[in-house]
Amino acid sequence: MQEQAVNRFYSDERTRGRVHGAINEYLDFHDESTGGDVQARKTGYTTMINHYYDLVTDFYEHGWAKSFHFAPRFNKESFDASLARSEHFFALKLGLAPGMKVLDVGCGVGGPMRTIARFSGATIEGVNNNDYQLTKVSEYNKEAGLADLCSGFKGNFMNLDVADGTYDAAYAFEATCHAPDKVGVFKEIYRTLKPGGSFAGYEWCMTDAFDPSNAEHQRVKKGIEEGDSLPDIATIPETLDALRAAGFEVIESHNAADVCDPETPWYLPLVGETSSLLAVRRGRVGRFLARRLIRTVEALRIAPKGSAEVSKMLGAAAEALIAGGESDIFTPNYFFLARRPAE
Repeated sequence: MQEQAVNRFYSDERTRGRVHGAINEYLDFHDESTGGDVQARKTGYTTMINHYYDLVTDFYEHGWAKSFHFAPRFNKESFDASLARSEHFFALKLGLAPGMKVLDVGCGVGGPMRTIARFSGATIEGVNNNDYQLTKVSEYNKEAGLADLCSGFKGNFMNLDVADGTYDAAYAFEATCHAPDKVGVFKEIYRTLKPGGSFAGYEWCMTDAFDPSNAEHQRVKKGIEEGDSLPDIATIPETLDALRAAGFEVIESHNAADVCDPETPWYLPLVGETSSLLAVRRGRVGRFLARRLIRTVEALRIAPKGSAEVSKMLGAAAEALIAGGESDIFTPNYFFLARRPAE
């Protein structure tokens, strides 16, 4: 089964063309020996993120889901159900309804927008700076029969080509963590909202347990940043301060990962489950088998050069995320609900 999936993945000529050469340029942003550092990542974030998603989009879809985010989860709840519940939760918190126009900040391939549009009836526009993902957004929206409610457009969320006060609401699932300037991205979202409009997000944050002077904590933080295309992970206070500095009123905030049941921590899918073939593929056993298979098909020139390095990078990122979760120094699900004051 895994071999068939890999063969389908690499039969796509677009995949072959994107992988070749891009992995080394991406990794240079995180390699201090070649000038990679926080400032380099912030300055070149558009290039860095584009390379990253060119490289990993297909890996994510085949090994995770079409919703590229984590979710708090309860015992006996399936992984897919936890993703959908989080997306419905956002729709309810934002009060979404038919006739409302909503911005999806960093929409990926559109998994959340389709779930939220079907649930709420709202019209959703997703901004994304990656052409390959936008092609998939359009295809999947048509396949789902939601092209009348869901769409994607090319843009930089630091400088949106959108008029002031365009949207009734906005949300971001683990997307603004990629921004080189938190205040800047939040100001831009604020600008595009109508007065009284709300903005909800899941943000990747270092928790209060993170100790900047602890070498192991710093190693885990760097591992997450390198494997997930992040310039510099913010702390929870830094994130809330940035929202307020952008003009927002913070209505509600909490670490949603704390509501997980002990048996189902947010990082459980990365550790591994056996409920289905896809669940196995998400975990350590699946990553191990995938690395061996991809290394073989790359050696046979079935897969493009650099594919094994991408697989290795994602495996290292998963281990860093697990370490961040087990030590409680990191959360991918810091929830906030903020509002632009009514004028």
